[in-house]
Amino acid sequence: MTTIDQRDSLLPLGDHRLFTRSWAPSGPEASRLAPILLFHDSLGCIELWRSFPEKLAAATGRRVIAYDRLGFGRSDPHPERLGVGFVADEAESVVPHLCGQLGITDFVACGHSVGGAMAIETAARWPQRCQALVTIAAQTLIEDRTLAGIRVAQGDFQDAGNLARLARYHGDKTAWVLDAWIGTWLSPAFADWTLDRPLAGVRCPVLAVHGELDEYGSTRHPQRIAEGRGEALILSGIGHVPHREAEATLVAAIENLLAAV
Repeated sequence: MTTIDQRDSLLPLGDHRLFTRSWAPSGPEASRLAPILLFHDSLGCIELWRSFPEKLAAATGRRVIAYDRLGFGRSDPHPERLGVGFVADEAESVVPHLCGQLGITDFVACGHSVGGAMAIETAARWPQRCQALVTIAAQTLIEDRTLAGIRVAQGDFQDAGNLARLARYHGDKTAWVLDAWIGTWLSPAFADWTLDRPLAGVRCPVLAVHGELDEYGSTRHPQRIAEGRGEALILSGIGHVPHREAEATLVAAIENLLAAV
C-alpha cells in the first residue's frame, strides 16, 4: 500500500498568502515525475476536493498539489472584486509564482469547472512546462445552460442553511466568493468570454472529462477541448462533480493518460 505524505503550507503572494496542500507518495519516483497541480471550481477550495487528491497521488505515483485561490478557503481575502479577466490572470500571474515557491518546473494541469478553464489557460501559457492537461466539467464559453444553472444556485443560496454550509469552507469571505461566481458569470461584461485563443495554444496531451448530466455545461465543452488534442470522456449518469460522483473512474482515466507521459 502506497504511503502518502500530506503537507500544508502558507505561501506568500505579494502582500497576501495562499494556503496549499500537497500529497506526496513515498519513494524516489515521485520526485522525478512532474507533479499534478489542481485548480478548484468557483465555490471550491482544497477541502472540497475530498479524497480525490490523495487517491490520485497513490494511483499515479506523482505528487499532487492543490491550493485555495486568493479569496477562497484558508487563503487570505481578495482585496478587490474579481475582474472579468480572472481566468487568464490565474495562469499568467499566480501559477508561475506558486511554482517558484514550491520548486516546480514541469507540471500536469488539472482543474474542475472554472478551474478547468484555468488549467487550459495554464497549458497554453506555459507549453514547455505543462506535460498534460486534464479538465473536469470545464466550460469553454457561456451557454444558456451555464447561466440557467447559476441562476438556480443563486436562488438556492437565499436559503440560510445553504449559505451556512458554504461558510464552513470560506468563513467571512463567503459573500465575496458568491459574488465572484454569480456576479461575474451573470455580468454582461463576461458574456463574450471564451477559451478559443488558449485552446489553440495547447500543445500537450489532453483528457477532457464531463458528466452527461452536468447542469452547468453541455458535452460540447469536452469535445471542443479534446478536438485534435486528446480524449473527451463523457461519464453516463454523472453531473457536475465527477471527482465525487465517479472518483474511481476519474482517477483511473487520469492514471491511464499519465502512464504515457
